[in-house]
Amino acid sequence: MTQLSAKSEDDPACSMGVEVTEERISEVRAYLRSKSKTGTKRYRGKIMSAQVRPYLFYDAAVSICSTCYRRVDAKIVFEEDKVFMLKRCAEHGFERVLIADDVEYYRRCREVFIKPPEMPAKYNTPIKYGCPYDCGLCPDHEQHSCLSLVEICDACNLSCPVCYAESGTHRTEYKSLEHVERMLDAIVANELKPDIVQVSGGEPTIHPQFFEILDAAKRRPIQHLMVNTNGIRIAQDDAFVERLAGYMPRFELYLQFDSLRREPLMQMRGADLRRVREKALEALNRYKISTTLVVTVERGVNDDELGALVDFALTQSCVRGITFQPVQQAGRTLGYDKALHRLTLTEVRRKILEQTANIRAEDLIPVPCHPDSLAMAYALKIDGKILPLTGLIPPEVLIDGGRNTIIYEQDPAIRDHIFKLFSTNHSPEGQASSLRELLCCMPKVLAPQGLTYENLFRVLIVQFIDAQSFDLRSIKKTCVHIAHPDGQRLIPFDTYNMFYRDGLEETRLGPLRERAMASV
Repeated sequence: MTQLSAKSEDDPACSMGVEVTEERISEVRAYLRSKSKTGTKRYRGKIMSAQVRPYLFYDAAVSICSTCYRRVDAKIVFEEDKVFMLKRCAEHGFERVLIADDVEYYRRCREVFIKPPEMPAKYNTPIKYGCPYDCGLCPDHEQHSCLSLVEICDACNLSCPVCYAESGTHRTEYKSLEHVERMLDAIVANELKPDIVQVSGGEPTIHPQFFEILDAAKRRPIQHLMVNTNGIRIAQDDAFVERLAGYMPRFELYLQFDSLRREPLMQMRGADLRRVREKALEALNRYKISTTLVVTVERGVNDDELGALVDFALTQSCVRGITFQPVQQAGRTLGYDKALHRLTLTEVRRKILEQTANIRAEDLIPVPCHPDSLAMAYALKIDGKILPLTGLIPPEVLIDGGRNTIIYEQDPAIRDHIFKLFSTNHSPEGQASSLRELLCCMPKVLAPQGLTYENLFRVLIVQFIDAQSFDLRSIKKTCVHIAHPDGQRLIPFDTYNMFYRDGLEETRLGPLRERAMASV
């Protein structure tokens, strides 16, 4: 329960020991809006001091300056129905960053959708400089790897204006099979049986040893293998797609799919890829290769078609879900203006709900392993119809399902399966099994015999933390990690792009570590 500290018993924003409820927040908001032209404020009929802040303080935080990346103190506040982070760097000044446009959803992430962290089998680095300068994973991290990435090349057959890895046609680096195997072994050493490993790049499908790398991954105890691709080779090489189909089941493509229109594709990818994506999906449908569409989202570019993309994905037999990723301000971001294009998870969530009738608010909820950055909805595709799953479960079970205050104690099967289902640290094949078991416990739904992964459809929002939104509390819970090229470390994807990619470990992180040690 959140408590408010106080200076005055008469100040509604500073009352000692007041429980923060939605009613209380509404009262304070109404009070703050009751200012007269002379600056006099009234609350519950009382004349109040003119020095009341225009927000409700929620929590202290540790962030970084988005210019110099030094650690700075910050605070989380609620103002005008939004959540902001306020922080100040002694050298670069004050920053006010929108964290969420939905106070209630943000509070549910922080206070309700939480679960005990799950640790890796081993850690890779000691605690020396302090978070986020010790990645990783160090013993101070609070979550194992739900999804692990292996970047096998920097070369790409596109030069996208937006690319966190700064890959492109100008880069020609391909990691050797032996190098990639060392990175895979690092993941296995940490996770023992990794849930999901994603082979990425650059564009991994152009790697000359691509299939040898997939074979190497399949020889290891990886539960589910994914390949991140822009789809160009999928669209052009039918024999290549046929060979990919041989890696099913427990295999999936993560297909870049930002828009159904030309203009957003030109701005984000530098090419009109509509026909490429159409031909790629035709091939994937033909060979029945499980596919997730992944949409990079920018405000004012493609955020008006999120619902249309969900509805389109539902028409494709090979598609098992769609993932929306607001741009992380890292790597190459040509034409990207944070003041114009930046989006938060809650804004993306709101737009999805406004633009499609297939997903409802009660279906798109925080993922407990990292609720700040992950939201997920599940639905069933049965006989051409869509059945949103989350709304079938009583909300109080979803909210209290993993805590001692669970309401439906008499039905532990629902409690256990819900929190197994709504976690990214289970492979998608395992999710289908969980769905079947969950539905068998539900009186409102009769699970069809033979329910498989093909019946599952998920909507996932993934917001990677950048220097603007950096919150140390949240960064410690990240569960999407990347194998470092040294083959010895797994690093949170968020901090990897800020501090560890390419030469950043020397040029940016090195001076910050020296400064941290000098202050000891």
